Amino acid sequence: MSIEIDILNGDASWPIAKPLLSAVWGQDAAEKPAWSHIKWANADLRVLIETPEDGLVCHVGIYFRTVTWNGQKVHIGGIGGVCTREDQRGRGYATTALEAAVHTIRANEAVRFALLFCEPHNAAFYAARSWLPFNGEVYCEQPEGRIRFTYMAPYVFHIVRAPTLGTIDLCGLPW
Repeated sequence: MSIEIDILNGDASWPIAKPLLSAVWGQDAAEKPAWSHIKWANADLRVLIETPEDGLVCHVGIYFRTVTWNGQKVHIGGIGGVCTREDQRGRGYATTALEAAVHTIRANEAVRFALLFCEPHNAAFYAARSWLPFNGEVYCEQPEGRIRFTYMAPYVFHIVRAPTLGTIDLCGLPW
């Protein structure tokens, strides 16, 4: 089995990623998730995994942002839009893409930690890959203004540090 891993500009690669994300999180799902109304940030970069036989099978979005943690500005990396085609799950693609994304985030020397948000059924996946629950409050922007983001659980990854308490303001849209 051979795979191709590309790390591409987020906006430029959107047309490639959009069909996969739409297939995984179908717009016509009978039961909409609690976060379906949220306006999300666009990825700065995207990790895309393709196989010769199946085409695009996995996606991870990468975000860079200066946020505030306990009132102090800090540059962080974000992970979002992690998805694998249903018929391709259990083959390690998400782990490989996540590792490539973290490696890319680490290459930005200003980044202090990484942050992602996940639904409860994915928590064990991230915990097994050294992501730690952030037990503080997270705020973000939405069209109606600043809100406390409680739709998914925040997890942090140690780059220079891994804060697990306090208040993070994303200073923009969530990812």
